[in-house]
Amino acid sequence: GSMLKSVAVKVGGAARVVAGRQLAPSLTQRVNPYALSGLRPMSYTPRREWAVYLSGEIHSDWREQIAEGVQNRALPVSLSSPNTVHEDSDDCGALILGDEQTRQNYDNKGARMNSIRTKTLLEEADIVVVRFGDKYKQWNAAFEAGYASALNKPLIILHPPDVEHALKEVNAFASVVCHDPQAVVETLDYTINGKLPKAPKDFVPMVERLKK
Repeated sequence: GSMLKSVAVKVGGAARVVAGRQLAPSLTQRVNPYALSGLRPMSYTPRREWAVYLSGEIHSDWREQIAEGVQNRALPVSLSSPNTVHEDSDDCGALILGDEQTRQNYDNKGARMNSIRTKTLLEEADIVVVRFGDKYKQWNAAFEAGYASALNKPLIILHPPDVEHALKEVNAFASVVCHDPQAVVETLDYTINGKLPKAPKDFVPMVERLKK
């Protein structure tokens, strides 16, 4: 068949032309442009918005820190969370549907109403981040981490180092475990853009260590 003197290679929706090579038309979708051009490999991601659900404790500003980091890096990320106003999440059922005289029924109405938002946003998420603190019993966070895992969602667990042992089973099902919000932002940046933070001066890649 006919031969091409250049080949258009689609990378991330944009066509690149690698000139000076004779390749059959059937190879235009399979050729590695970097092998032909000598360019450094890069990560290309189709244009899309990533839905990231932020679950877990509501007593610190970790969500705000992640939101600020996402904004500063201009990441194509849409953040969502459960209702983080504790009193509203407690009282919603009684205020909207009518009061209850027992705590069990009062809480049940609120929990069922809150589950509409939680289920919808968690199931629509591309990535789920679950934060565990060190001061409060966080059964809801553990439940949502398990729910995300059952849905096969990529799971990022965020917690202080001193609760590592208590969360070892939860961590075992996570894709990534972070100890601070900055690490979550850097994980998102790498996942989306292939961008890594600057390596410390004393950092030696494992492949180089094994050569010694």
